[in-house]
Amino acid sequence: MSSGAKIAIVVIGVLVIIGIGFIGYGVSQYNHAVSLDEKVKAQWAQVENQLKRRYDLIPNLVETVKGYATHEKELFENIANARTKYFQPNQTTDQKIASSKQLEGFLSRLLVLKETYPQLKANQSFLKLQDTLEGTENRIAVERKRYNDVAQEVNTFRRSVFGGIFASMAGVKEAAYYEIPAAQKETPKVQFGK
Repeated sequence: MSSGAKIAIVVIGVLVIIGIGFIGYGVSQYNHAVSLDEKVKAQWAQVENQLKRRYDLIPNLVETVKGYATHEKELFENIANARTKYFQPNQTTDQKIASSKQLEGFLSRLLVLKETYPQLKANQSFLKLQDTLEGTENRIAVERKRYNDVAQEVNTFRRSVFGGIFASMAGVKEAAYYEIPAAQKETPKVQFGK
């Protein structure tokens, strides 16, 4: 075998090894993008589990408060509408986050009503429901943080040099963060006689 043929075989061998390395890297990055996408979906499912728990508690809480706060009809309607909106079919994660944020504001207002109605403060059903709802809100906060952590992970990967390419190939889209709107960071105000 001539020295030119030997060099050609070595060059071809090196190119094959490099090609296999690139293919291996590409498959690895593609699988990483898919894995991140699944992590976001799984963590969003955990958030939804806790949101479902909240939405299941709301009708009981509203019925308990209704007996005391008879002229808060608009608040009760807003809560019912926000709850219904969340469960509408074919909602995206972004739309569900928006519905949930809207409901959080109404719930804050509902819980402030106990300051206005001393009898409500002493109602054992209300106190038990309030404690359960507060526990659920804490669980939601934990799951929301975990969701935001994996959303950050997938979004960081998508913005990296090659991550964006592999994320696009795998159909991985940017994950929406679940953030509390500025309006809900303020103390809710209860107003009568609008």
